[in-house]
Amino acid sequence: MNAPIKINWYRCKLEQPLLSQLMRKSDARGFAQAIPQLLLFAITGTLAYLAFRQFELSHGPWALLLLLLALFFHGTHASFFGGIAGHELGHKTPFATQFWNAFFLRIFSFLSWFDYTGYRASHIRHHQATTHTDHDGEVVLPQGLDWHGIKFVLGALTFSPTNLFKLLRFWIGAATGNLRHDGFFKARWLQQVIPESNTELRREIRQWARIVLLGHLALAAIFITTGHWFLIIIVNLGSFYCGWLVHLCAAPQHVGLCPNAPDFRLCCRTYTCGWLPGFLYWNMQYHVEHHMFPAVPFYNLPRLRAALLHDLPPAPHGLWATWQELLPIMRRQREDPKYVFVPHLPSNDGILIGDESIRSEAAH
Repeated sequence: MNAPIKINWYRCKLEQPLLSQLMRKSDARGFAQAIPQLLLFAITGTLAYLAFRQFELSHGPWALLLLLLALFFHGTHASFFGGIAGHELGHKTPFATQFWNAFFLRIFSFLSWFDYTGYRASHIRHHQATTHTDHDGEVVLPQGLDWHGIKFVLGALTFSPTNLFKLLRFWIGAATGNLRHDGFFKARWLQQVIPESNTELRREIRQWARIVLLGHLALAAIFITTGHWFLIIIVNLGSFYCGWLVHLCAAPQHVGLCPNAPDFRLCCRTYTCGWLPGFLYWNMQYHVEHHMFPAVPFYNLPRLRAALLHDLPPAPHGLWATWQELLPIMRRQREDPKYVFVPHLPSNDGILIGDESIRSEAAH
C-alpha cells in the first residue's frame, strides 16, 4: 500500500444552509439510538440466560430449541456492535457532546472486542481513497465474497472458532505492542496506517487491548466463581455468533462496484430498508450519501438522500431486492474478475474512469 493520494471526488450539489442543518448533531437522537440498542442487548441476553436455566432443569428438546432461538436473536443483534455502532461513533457524529461519543464508543467496542483506534485510522484512509487500489486496504475490489460455501453459511448462522482464535491472537499481540497479526484488517495494512513512528496511536491500541483482555477475563472469572458461567456465552462472546444479518446488511456497500473511480456513486451502493434493519445498521444502507458527506449524522441520512435524489442512482428497497440485484453481479464477477457494475447516473450516461469510458448498463 502507498501513501494516501488526493482525489478530486465528485459530490452532488447541496446548498450550504441545508448541509449545515443536516450536519447538526443531537444528543437526544444519539441517546435514542445507543440506549435502546444496549437495552436490547440486555433483554435478549436475559432471555437467553433464562432459557439456559430452563434447559438445565428439563433437558427437553423444546427447552433446547428455546435456548438456541434466544441465542440466535441475541447474537444477531450483538453482531452489529463493533463495526457498525463502533463505526458511526468513531466518526464522532451521533452526539453533539463529544464525551458521549467517546463513552458509548468504548462501551460498544468493549462488548464486541472492537479495536476502535486501529479502525479509525484505517477508516480515515478508506474515506480519502475509497476502493482505490493500493490506497484503500479496508475495501479491496473485487472483494470476491463467496455466499454459497457451506463454511460461510455455518459461520454466519452459528459460530466461527477460526475467527475467535484470530481475534484473540491479535488482542494478545496488541496488548504487548505487537501489531503483526491479522485482526480486523490485514496486519500489513494496519502497520501502514499506524506505522511504528506513530507511538501515540500504538500506545492507545496497546492500552485498549489490555483493558479489553483484562476486563473480559475479570468478567469471566466473576461469572464462573458465582456459578453463572453461561454469561460468558452471552456477555463476553455475544458478538461472535449469528452474524448473518450484519453480513447481509453490510456486504452490499461496495461489492461488484468500480475500483479507482472518483465518484462515490460508482464505488458505493445505497439501498433502503425497513426500520428494524435500519436501526440495527445505524442507517449505513445510505452508503453513497455517507461517503459523500461523512459529517452528516446517521439519523439525517434519509433527509440527505431526499435532497440529493435527483443526482443519485436508483436504490433497491429491502434486503431481498438488494440481494436479487447483487447476486447476478457477484456471479458474473466470479466468471470475469474484470467485470464491474456501473449504475445509471442521472447526470450522464458515460462515466470516465481512468483512461476508459464506461457506459451505464441501465442505459442500454
